[in-house]
Amino acid sequence: MNKALVRTDFNFPGQKSVYHGKVRDVYNINDEVLVMVATDRISAFDVVLPEGIPYKGQMLNQIAAKFLDATTDICPNWKQATPDPMVTAGVRCEGYPVEMIVRGYLCGSAWRAYKSGVREICGVKIPNGMRKNERFPEPIITPTTKAEQGLHDEDISKEEILKQGLVSEADYALLEKYTLALFKRGTEIAAQRGLILVDTKYEFGHREGKIYLIDEIHTPDSSRYFYTEGYEERFEKGEPQKQLSKEFVREWLMENGFQGKEGQVVPEMTPAIVESISERYIELYEHITGEKFVKGDTENLLSRIENNVSSYLKNR
Repeated sequence: MNKALVRTDFNFPGQKSVYHGKVRDVYNINDEVLVMVATDRISAFDVVLPEGIPYKGQMLNQIAAKFLDATTDICPNWKQATPDPMVTAGVRCEGYPVEMIVRGYLCGSAWRAYKSGVREICGVKIPNGMRKNERFPEPIITPTTKAEQGLHDEDISKEEILKQGLVSEADYALLEKYTLALFKRGTEIAAQRGLILVDTKYEFGHREGKIYLIDEIHTPDSSRYFYTEGYEERFEKGEPQKQLSKEFVREWLMENGFQGKEGQVVPEMTPAIVESISERYIELYEHITGEKFVKGDTENLLSRIENNVSSYLKNR
């Protein structure tokens, strides 16, 4: 079995701090550059699972880098380089405390709320008579707060964001514009791959008066995709859509009695389960990018990353 990277503790030149997120380790270099290491950790239901998934970090990092490069004409983004298959380095920004979630279809948490009688989500009115997985007339933006570690993100309306002063009116107008334009581009790219970009999230930050797209973009961890083929037929019959996202991990956990609730125990992640999840992520990568996935060398992952990043920082 190939090795998975679940923890890093580097000390790069100029390093001021490190933040260990659910799946990424983020190094602050002189308050100017962020070095983001996409580890092989995997989370579901806000819980980091006990086993890492080989190549997951490389796949997510390379998908995000590809889509960041494909959207630079829409808005500036933080990426400056990918010094290692599992690392992106770029501009350190001050993040806005909201995530911009954009939905093209009624599914997931929005559908669950709708089914229970809710007709307004994050201040956006939803028409009566819609069905599960139905396309909205136009994509809608349903923001959430960016919660502190260990807490859940909370739905919030545009009006409340402005009222609380979380984002200025001028900046929020730009975030909305960027969000819809990025989603349109992502939808067009997905269509070329026989996919439907159902919903996704974008995070933005600012530095020296300029707004940047930050973090990942259009990965299966941050987005939901349907297959175009068979969508209409399944929708008409009320059948579940064939999805391209990490939903399969959540489904496996739920089938084994785990939804992140108090007292529940993560089911055993056997080598066979870990390998099957890794293979599914490779399938996701190849569908989303239209390219064959080339596995990086996992023999000395920590040394490889440290050498590549140190060399980049020295020569940039």
